[in-house]
Amino acid sequence: MSSPLSPSKTPPPLPEKKRHIHQYLQFCSTSSTDPSAVSFYQKYKVRQRDQDSAHQLDHLTTGSAPSVGPFPAPALPPKKKQQDTQSDSEDSSVDHQQGSEFSQRNGEEDEEDELLLADPNEIRHRITLKSEEEEGPEVKAASPEILLVQATQPGSSEQNQYQEAFLCTYRGFATPSDVISKLQRRYRILREGGAADPTAARNSIQLLVRVVAGLSSVELEPDLLLLLSDLVFCLLIGGELGMARLLHANILSKMEERWKLIGSPQSLRPLAAKGVAARPGTLLDFRSQDLAEQLTLLDSDLFCKIQLPEVLLWSKEQNEERSPHLTEFTQHFNNVSFWVRSVVILQDKAQDREKHLLKFLKVMKHLRKLNNFNSYLSILSALDSAPLRRLDWQRSTAESLEDMSSLIDSSSSFRAYRAALAEAEPPCIPYLGLILQDLTFVHLGNPDTLTTSLGSKVNFSKCWQQFNILDTLRGFQRERYSLARDDDIMSFFNDFSDHLAEEALWELSLRIRPRNAPRANQR
Repeated sequence: MSSPLSPSKTPPPLPEKKRHIHQYLQFCSTSSTDPSAVSFYQKYKVRQRDQDSAHQLDHLTTGSAPSVGPFPAPALPPKKKQQDTQSDSEDSSVDHQQGSEFSQRNGEEDEEDELLLADPNEIRHRITLKSEEEEGPEVKAASPEILLVQATQPGSSEQNQYQEAFLCTYRGFATPSDVISKLQRRYRILREGGAADPTAARNSIQLLVRVVAGLSSVELEPDLLLLLSDLVFCLLIGGELGMARLLHANILSKMEERWKLIGSPQSLRPLAAKGVAARPGTLLDFRSQDLAEQLTLLDSDLFCKIQLPEVLLWSKEQNEERSPHLTEFTQHFNNVSFWVRSVVILQDKAQDREKHLLKFLKVMKHLRKLNNFNSYLSILSALDSAPLRRLDWQRSTAESLEDMSSLIDSSSSFRAYRAALAEAEPPCIPYLGLILQDLTFVHLGNPDTLTTSLGSKVNFSKCWQQFNILDTLRGFQRERYSLARDDDIMSFFNDFSDHLAEEALWELSLRIRPRNAPRANQR
């Protein structure tokens, strides 16, 4: 990783492997706590729905981190007063055990009662609604069971939007296995019990199918797969052949995704790997537009593989195993950046370094026209990195780089970049680092639960903020580029595997221009 740059010009970096979340946030400062960062996604979603009205919303999921409970009361010293309190402690432990069992039974009964509610008025009575001045959906807080039941209700476009938000964010308060088990139980009891409204059972199984369709490939563990297989069998026995077929098809699709992920690890992925000498031509032999298009083609393929649960999980856990496609995408960003630095600094003559840097500036202009902000900022982070920035450049070259850096000015929560992104017509590849930053601040800046008149309930307002960000990202993934692959350029890129490490870049930079040496051309 290069040395930190000027905060007004540096894009928030994509997370490195194993970097702790608080270290990552030090780079990002607190810019995304600005309300404009949240309102950007709300405004963009309105514009996006106007443009994509023909598209049906997909299904999303997310995860959560456990909340920390209160500290326990300090314990008595190991032996002091042990005899005096032994009999009292035995009696109190029996009472406490009986009380705990009673409370647990009552809690389970309450959950079961809520899970089987079908009357919309009774369901609404158990929901804490937002006030008139608050933004977002009507549902502000409720128990996990009520949130699930509410998601099964048919209704207006607002209700449909609530269902999408639930599917996107339910992992903040329940696991996929919990949601699937509860929906299965609700469906079975309502169907067998002859509910007054037969559509309640039908809506429950339809939501369950959507939950399964929204599972990420890494979530299909053996226990969950066994649960789903039993569910398919129960549907077949119950005569729900169409629903069983749909559910079975979703399971097979997820199994195929998981097999590809496990059976084709990153280390075994076929690469060009021909070495620098075997590559056709040099950077200057290719048209800047063609280079930009091939970079965009690579970015688009990797970007569209990212499953949205991975994105939210990364903002909470930064677990590479649970976010494999996101990890691959961010590693690609870093590889391109270090490859660009290496291509420029490996040139022996100053005029050749200047030509290559100018070539990359031309590529960036075409990337901007293609709305590929990802590679644009990857190249920018390379050209404005410390080992290159300290070298001698023509004033016009330095000024051009300065102009192109204005896009990622961090003032006002990256207003310039957000404005450019909002105006971009699809297809478009956003800079994922800022999306991860926004999600991280939403996660850290909002509690998982709210204290309401009904008790401590799930904070669905937090889920709504997460949904706005993730749904915007999903909109970017819908539109694909129509670009033809150029094998010569792809071979030249060589998967960006040939690049220098940071230490080698600094060594070459110091060899070209020693420390304290005067600049030939002031920037």
